[in-house]
Amino acid sequence: MTPDLTSGGPAPLHSVSVAGVVVREDGRVLVIRRTDNGAWEPPGGVLEPAEAIEDGVRREIFEETGIEVGLERLTGVYTNTSRGVVALVFRCRPEGGSVRLSDESTAVDWLTPAEAADRLTEVYAVRVLDALRGGAAPAVRTTDGRHLSG
Repeated sequence: MTPDLTSGGPAPLHSVSVAGVVVREDGRVLVIRRTDNGAWEPPGGVLEPAEAIEDGVRREIFEETGIEVGLERLTGVYTNTSRGVVALVFRCRPEGGSVRLSDESTAVDWLTPAEAADRLTEVYAVRVLDALRGGAAPAVRTTDGRHLSG
């Protein structure tokens, strides 16, 4: 059932985040170690009000890593049921800039797919692996924030 936003009822409780799995020509992927929790993840964050999805992906990646990207395709939609976040993840290619740290990252690195699968938690490693697999349809997955559900 679609919520009736005109009725004055409660607002939807989900936020939308965007992230990019940036893949170099040599197959390595760009990841950050987050300042707030020390976890390794693809760069991304919350979409700002009135911001186009593609612009949000580019902004978040550049803010967190210093890398400018072009978007290739949507590779996954991930719902974190414990936090009420819907994440849209895109495969991207680097187009400029240079790696740097930010207030949100204590490390930025280019990892092989195997290194990413080992270093990232399950819910973020699957986003990288989904972005690297072929296929036209994006993955649709549900998590509890730590593990895949179902």
